[in-house]
Amino acid sequence: MSISTERHHDHFELGLHTFGDVTASADGSRTLTQPEVLRNVLAEARMADETGVDVLGVGEHHRPDYAISAPDVVLSAVGAATERIKLISAVTVLSSDDPVRVYQRFATLDGLTGGRAEVSLGRGSFIESYGLFGYELSDYEQLFEEKLDLFARLRSEAPVSWQGSMRPGLSGQQVYPTTAHEHGLPAWVAVGGTPASVIRAARHGLGLELGVIGGAPQRFRPLVELYHRALGESGFADGRRVAMHSHGFVADTDEEAREIFYPSWADTMAQIGRERGWGGGRPGPDQFADEVENGSLYVGSPETVARKIVRSQKLLGISRFSLKYGNGSLAHEHMLRAVELYGSQVKPLVLDMLSES
Repeated sequence: MSISTERHHDHFELGLHTFGDVTASADGSRTLTQPEVLRNVLAEARMADETGVDVLGVGEHHRPDYAISAPDVVLSAVGAATERIKLISAVTVLSSDDPVRVYQRFATLDGLTGGRAEVSLGRGSFIESYGLFGYELSDYEQLFEEKLDLFARLRSEAPVSWQGSMRPGLSGQQVYPTTAHEHGLPAWVAVGGTPASVIRAARHGLGLELGVIGGAPQRFRPLVELYHRALGESGFADGRRVAMHSHGFVADTDEEAREIFYPSWADTMAQIGRERGWGGGRPGPDQFADEVENGSLYVGSPETVARKIVRSQKLLGISRFSLKYGNGSLAHEHMLRAVELYGSQVKPLVLDMLSES
């Protein structure tokens, strides 16, 4: 199946994601407290709203290096402080949560913000939540499969009967509050690159969110084609949305962006590598440059980042691109400027380039 790169031009969305990385102070003299980081996230969200960014996503982690463990609470504060920006989790770790409570929390957020809430559901790239909430990692696949099935049924906002082995069943029970959306709360499945995850999203008729965090984006093209095929085979009309999430950073010039972003990126990659046994140590400047130029790091001036986003849109036919703009110790002041440039310059450049193609 060929991917249409035309169908989403008229409503292509530009988003920003943050995990609430625990950052350093502007002068590098100290590490900020988690409460300080949370307040800085709120300031960044206000900037995103003011400069026209379409979507803000906040992650869920249960680690000392990230301040956000309750994305719906953070998004509620953002919703009260903003006017128009859409609010999404990035992601909600559904495997270690309860689908009914997730639906209730985000439906509540949706009502309070006039229909601005969405939820992105995943298994998480870290595993701390499983032990924290009493789940066995050996049930990794079954937990997500069953809970996603229940969540998808809840989107009908009608009485639900459901039976599984990972939580008590439901028998004709209604979940409140309901939303004003015709098809229930907007929902996505976040995937890291496995065909089974893509088919699962299509089987439930949910949007597909690709986490492209390493290597060339074109390697995900077969998965997008698989998703559109699987939608039809599952009885859903094509046209479901495909989004893409990648890391990056915007500054006034390419040189400035690389200089500011590289140290925190390299430190983060080294830390995760140690935890996961990747080896190789701290990635060097050449590896960083290769990822910026050929891979999935969107780092540079507004024009450089915009051109790379457009290339990915044309390649994958995505309807939304979201930039994870913070990384490790990267200071709030740099992130705030990146958010400003993304909304005020990158977004208009992307839309202009797409309209001309």
